[in-house]
Amino acid sequence: MKFDEAIKQGLSSFWDSVAEGWQHLRHSAANALTRFKPSEQTNLPLKSEIDDMFYMPSTSWSMLGGDVFEDADQIVVRLEVPGLDKNDLSIEVRDDALVVRGEKRFEREESEGRYRVLQCAYGSFQRAVPLPVDVVAEQANASYKNGVLRVALPKARTQAPKSTTIKVD
Repeated sequence: MKFDEAIKQGLSSFWDSVAEGWQHLRHSAANALTRFKPSEQTNLPLKSEIDDMFYMPSTSWSMLGGDVFEDADQIVVRLEVPGLDKNDLSIEVRDDALVVRGEKRFEREESEGRYRVLQCAYGSFQRAVPLPVDVVAEQANASYKNGVLRVALPKARTQAPKSTTIKVD
């Protein structure tokens, strides 16, 4: 194999790998990318207080990773929402999705100094997690521990169709 053909094949293989990885990331993380909308209560520092030239206090995106688990009786949704207090979360079932809302507020350091980089997302957010089956929302329960929200939703029981024999006259 000639040198230029080997380089060409290597670049093609590299590009295929990058494209496959990008497709996987896009598919698996599409719903996890969440927009945070800062408000006055978010308490973000002014742009002049931060040395990061890319800092934009009006826009922030973050990944809120999650898992959806299903067994015979329930759907369990786990969402990673670090840096919040459980009282900052609002949870509801709307149509065929679990909707989680919250607000992550900025906490200033106590000492004098400047922020060099601000990479965490702050502000209010909403994340909708599609539910694969009907659930009984009134019987759901939620817990929040170590930055992970866990919501257990009992499945709705559908009545099995009744069988009736019809006599032919």
